Amino acid sequence: MSGFDFDLFVIGGGSGGVRAARMAAQRGARVALAEAQGLDGLGGTCVNLGCIPKKLYSYAAHYAEAFEEARGYGWQVDEPTLDWGTLKRRRAAEIARLNRVYDQLLRSSGVTVLSGWARLRDAHTVELATLNADGTPGHHAWRAERILIATGGAPHVPHFQGRELVITSNEVFDLEPFPQRLVVVGGGYIACEFASIFNGLGAHVTQLYRGEQILRGFDDEVRHFLAGEMSKKGVDLRLQTGVVAVRREADGLHVTLEDGNHVVADAILYATGRVPNVQGLGLEAVGVAQGPLGAIVVDGHWRTNVPSIYALGDVTARVQLTPVALAEAMALVDHLFGPAPGAGARTVRYDLIPTAVFTAPSVGSVGLTEIQAREQFGRLRIYRSEFRALRHTLSGSEERTLVKLVVDDASDRVVGLHMVGPDAGEIVQGFAVALRCGATKAQFDATLGIHPTIAEEFVTLREPVATR
Repeated sequence: MSGFDFDLFVIGGGSGGVRAARMAAQRGARVALAEAQGLDGLGGTCVNLGCIPKKLYSYAAHYAEAFEEARGYGWQVDEPTLDWGTLKRRRAAEIARLNRVYDQLLRSSGVTVLSGWARLRDAHTVELATLNADGTPGHHAWRAERILIATGGAPHVPHFQGRELVITSNEVFDLEPFPQRLVVVGGGYIACEFASIFNGLGAHVTQLYRGEQILRGFDDEVRHFLAGEMSKKGVDLRLQTGVVAVRREADGLHVTLEDGNHVVADAILYATGRVPNVQGLGLEAVGVAQGPLGAIVVDGHWRTNVPSIYALGDVTARVQLTPVALAEAMALVDHLFGPAPGAGARTVRYDLIPTAVFTAPSVGSVGLTEIQAREQFGRLRIYRSEFRALRHTLSGSEERTLVKLVVDDASDRVVGLHMVGPDAGEIVQGFAVALRCGATKAQFDATLGIHPTIAEEFVTLREPVATR
């Protein structure tokens, strides 16, 4: 106890911070959690400005396509219209509900929830800047045996002329009015998702990316296939195209491109990456080591070079995914306070992490890309199928689906599984269990498919399209 107010002080109320605080409190630790945005920020980027609202808007975008497809099945559908204001209000109400749920979960676990901007004063002291009831600034300090930094990441916008005129994913959900012309800059999953979402909602979307193809880091076939499908659906995708400047004119925002051309838009969304959210934390004064773009450097147990200070989730820039932050939080609490009764200590593996991109069509992936597998193994067998899903034989849609398996020829183990098509995330999540268990292609072949489904394609691929 020795003069500490808390055994653990968590800075940041996102997915990782909330999970760590709750679990530590359940182990009997005295825990405080500080969130700069108060109740409205609980849940972090995922709940407030990321996964949840993005998926809700993705659902909304799919309805326009569904209305059109329904005609092929005999439904007489009037011309649908989007009430943008209703969508925004419904989303905001759901997020507020989730904020309250997170608050209740923390408090019922015994966590002291604090609102204010936290800054490290020393290795065991956190100073919180708050607003008093009369609106004057206040400062409070607490001492903790251990401090956990879980402040996540923030959108990054490079410097260029007209930078102040663009928005990020933080602002895109509440645009007013609805942008009839939207430019999306970037080629990562956030850029691709919002390009698909607003295209589906009815905007004319131009996506600009300086690279040779979108979704760097995904399997090359997946990248090219998705780019083709997004273009078919109406996204004006321009590769190897950079932005020089943005200026406001009477008819909208003019984007000057490196090739001398320009695009006019009502809004410009920059989705060019995220950086660790470390500004104002006082890391330098305390001596916490940081890597590129400010990422906090940690060891295998999420401990910084300052023994009493830990960090996890996006602020460490290891793997920027919500489930990873949650897994790290559980493993850290087991390490610091012991596992739950009757359970073993959890660990985190950073291989075979399944992921999805909620584009139209969506992407699901787990394991190695073909290029990664070739670098790690010798001879590979590649199984691939591209087809028009049964649903679209009547819908009139020209959308196609891609499924792909990457197999290590020596062991017959499936080391990569990739899909572009409807419900890709739902399908790949199940196959991720199989890959984690070391499933072989022979075991895939011995598994009966559910007919007729898209998922059965993964267990009916018989002849490799390539062996190399």
